[in-house]
Amino acid sequence: MAKADEFYLDYLGFKIDWDHRSRKISRENLILHLSEYHGDGSSGVQVRIWVRGISKHHRELSTKEYQYMRPGIQECPAASSQHMGVIDPCGNQIKFCQDDDEKTQT
Repeated sequence: MAKADEFYLDYLGFKIDWDHRSRKISRENLILHLSEYHGDGSSGVQVRIWVRGISKHHRELSTKEYQYMRPGIQECPAASSQHMGVIDPCGNQIKFCQDDDEKTQT
């Protein structure tokens, strides 16, 4: 749990909303439920989260001294979007995605 806290709270900037047998964390309008109980899910999933301001979020992460991750923003011309991928300590992948027409909002 300490590595998950370092990743989600310290690095990605989430806060704990409640913590009892599982954990609910949030950042602005994004809410995640984390659990380490068997049957709640499996490691290695991939989640796509559509955001605005991906460049701002990237700059924020770039200023943090997290030794395990230095994500970049990738262009996806076929999908007319950009994404920035991170991997949590359990191998779950989170891709923050933004439509190209929202670039002016970064």
